[in-house]
Amino acid sequence: MKIWFFVFMLLPLVGCCYIGWHVWRILPLANVYKVIVILLMLICFGTLFHNFSFGLERYPLSVARVLYAIGTSSIIVMLYLAMLFLALDLGHLLHLVPSSFLRHSAVGSLSVVGIMLALFVYGNIHYYNKVRQPLVIDTAKPLARPVKMVLISDLHLGYHNTRADFEKWVEMINKEQADMVLIAGDIVDISLKPILEENMAEVFSKVNAPVYACLGNHDYYAGEPKSEQFIRESGIHLLRDTCVTLPNGITLIGRDDRTNMRRKPLAQLVNDADLSHFTILLDHQPYHLEEAQQLGIDFQFSGHTHYGQVWPISWIEDMMYEDAFGPLQKGKTHYYVSSGIGIWGGKFRIGTHSEYVVLTLKCLN
Repeated sequence: MKIWFFVFMLLPLVGCCYIGWHVWRILPLANVYKVIVILLMLICFGTLFHNFSFGLERYPLSVARVLYAIGTSSIIVMLYLAMLFLALDLGHLLHLVPSSFLRHSAVGSLSVVGIMLALFVYGNIHYYNKVRQPLVIDTAKPLARPVKMVLISDLHLGYHNTRADFEKWVEMINKEQADMVLIAGDIVDISLKPILEENMAEVFSKVNAPVYACLGNHDYYAGEPKSEQFIRESGIHLLRDTCVTLPNGITLIGRDDRTNMRRKPLAQLVNDADLSHFTILLDHQPYHLEEAQQLGIDFQFSGHTHYGQVWPISWIEDMMYEDAFGPLQKGKTHYYVSSGIGIWGGKFRIGTHSEYVVLTLKCLN
């Protein structure tokens, strides 16, 4: 664990040094202006550590939003700058990129700026394009009629996903005319302050279907008691290690997030559930998927991964999770891990997308 922590802390430092060295070499400016540029970059990246170390609640909302955006965006920008310079270094080794392009070069500098600008403008626009993901599941268990549900996760409401953003999501949800809405955790991002100041509970009241949810790890990070109070005051049916059988013939099980080390075992929750009905498990983090299959649960909906938010982090998550994104079936149990309707940090989706899932449950009989 100590080795991994050391590596985790060392990588950003190495990345900053590598990027700073390349920026110093490529800029066609006097040294004093190069120092200014690198200092500005370090300040932007340092904002991330400031935000985590000292918090944003002491600032006015407008200032806190700027600090949040700069800090969380800088780490993604740094990732892509490092990858771009690595690609240019490789091209130079293969004699595809001339040395003049990488040293004191106006053309090289403008090319790097242009590529980064185009990439992140695209990533920002792509984030706002919420993908409607249809999903149909047939069941032999009794249903009076087909049931339509909107499934969402990882709203991360707060400094970056504002009331205006949330209102647009609610409009999309309401257009589906669903029987119910299920949320697989991370309703809150890192603080209740912007949520309360913008009265986002009022927006939840505009959802034209019953809303059921479980908690996610960020709901804990923001202060679990306050998060729970906000969620309940928003009219959401919060399921924390509890189950409920609905009039439409569906049994819902909501697990507390695994951040709570004392949450109940899934087997204990299943003992209290009526599995003769189609049973849906809401569990924020998609670990140990085999448990739902072994216990006879029909469908599990999870989030948490964001599918990495940007490539190539998505590749890393594919190695970390049995199902990092999308549908999966194990035996008779169906799964869906959502990349989330919202996002943590900078509003960029590169190689991934933000989504909401429209599930139609049909009876085979």
